[in-house]
Amino acid sequence: MEEITEQFQKLNTGKSVVLGDGEDFEAETSSSLSLEEVEKIIEYSFKNKRLLEEAYTDHSYKKGVEGSYERLEYLGDSILNCVMATQQFDLYPDLPPGELTQLRSANVCTEKLARAAAQHGLYRFLRHNKPMLDAQIEEFVKTEPNYPPSSVGLIDAPKTLANIVESTIGAVYLDSDKCNKTTSKVIEKLLQPIITPSTLARHPVTLLYEICQKNGFSVEVIDSWNKTGQVEIIVANQFVGRGQYNAKKIIAYNRAAADAYNEIVMKLNVNDG
Repeated sequence: MEEITEQFQKLNTGKSVVLGDGEDFEAETSSSLSLEEVEKIIEYSFKNKRLLEEAYTDHSYKKGVEGSYERLEYLGDSILNCVMATQQFDLYPDLPPGELTQLRSANVCTEKLARAAAQHGLYRFLRHNKPMLDAQIEEFVKTEPNYPPSSVGLIDAPKTLANIVESTIGAVYLDSDKCNKTTSKVIEKLLQPIITPSTLARHPVTLLYEICQKNGFSVEVIDSWNKTGQVEIIVANQFVGRGQYNAKKIIAYNRAAADAYNEIVMKLNVNDG
């Protein structure tokens, strides 16, 4: 434990740190964080500290460092889906399969898991060598609190953040001798608040077209994303919404749809009043 923890504690020195098996690596991050902090966050103490180290090592990290989170991520993804499906099957006995599927998907999607990594600070322990990833994570961590727990495509969640949540789950499962109860406790802690039928959001594009069809409104999309990073929505020949996101057009489009939908709902409510 002390040798591996020392590895994380000295990450801000830029010096080589000796691992438990005699390998060494050069620190490449300014963080000074230990594996013990991860264990405190997830409220689980590992017997095999190597599993936890592996769960936070991206394949890009450094040549010569064996193991990455990919296999643990694969295992954690399957376990997470099974646990979530079982819990929701028991919690909502009257919910049809289609709605159960939507609910499970919302709780295990990339955005939901990436939010868990951001909110619990797990991203701080990730070891990688991807030049653009830190900026993407920083932007996501700063942006995600501004959106509801189930934003449905309004924010750009780095897949790597979701990956380390799944790899953490996989590591806990193996380290606990494949104990479902122990693993489920970690899942429940990381994924709070769990999305329920009452908090499950619908896609903004679906909502926009449904309300326009119901009221006989025409919809026009003005796509100037390549030049401005923006998408605009015209409904019944009136501007009602704009979305901005330079990195991905689909995010800008979803934001424009959400903006337009909210504007239409507000106007309809005012007119009804």
